[in-house]
Amino acid sequence: MNEDIKEPVLEEETPAPAPETPPAEGPAPGPSAPPEPPAEAPAPDKEPAPKPKKEFLKGKAREAEGLRAKLEAAEKKAADIRDQLLRTAAEYENFRKRSAREADRKFNDGVSFAVNQILPILDTLEMAAGAACADENYKKGVVMTLDKAAQALQKLNITEIEALGKPFDPNLMNAVQQVPAAEGQESGTVVTVYQKGYRIGDQIIRHASVVVAE
Repeated sequence: MNEDIKEPVLEEETPAPAPETPPAEGPAPGPSAPPEPPAEAPAPDKEPAPKPKKEFLKGKAREAEGLRAKLEAAEKKAADIRDQLLRTAAEYENFRKRSAREADRKFNDGVSFAVNQILPILDTLEMAAGAACADENYKKGVVMTLDKAAQALQKLNITEIEALGKPFDPNLMNAVQQVPAAEGQESGTVVTVYQKGYRIGDQIIRHASVVVAE
């Protein structure tokens, strides 16, 4: 059987339409709008929030305590410095007085030594002045010499120890003899001075040699 075999006719494939892109969201195209200004940051608080009253008082108390401690330390330091200055002044005053005493003692020692060498000469002049002498001019010269010697001793602060008629004082006198007390005369009274005594200040140069009533 001869039947015409019909070839199938291939239909051309129609391309599928491309999917539509949805329009972008936003304002419709038009003239460009000006940019919006940036948002302003919130302004900070001009003044900090006040502290609670209790905390404020505690802070002031601590500050006052610190100032009080500093003041006490400064007062203690000032008192210590004052005490040190007073001690230094007292030590200097003691040193000055001690130095003055030592200088006076050394001076007196030197004067005492020199006067002790001259006193025997004065003793001889005293005997010559008290002895009988026919030459009045000679005796007058001896007396004048003794007067000048007395003036020189006075300038050196040397004084004669008063003994005649005074109670015997062993610190100032040497008793070389005792005699019966005369009528109305107290025992222990100096009745005669054999040799004059001298001193410079409180320092004895020579004790007075005396006779004492019993």
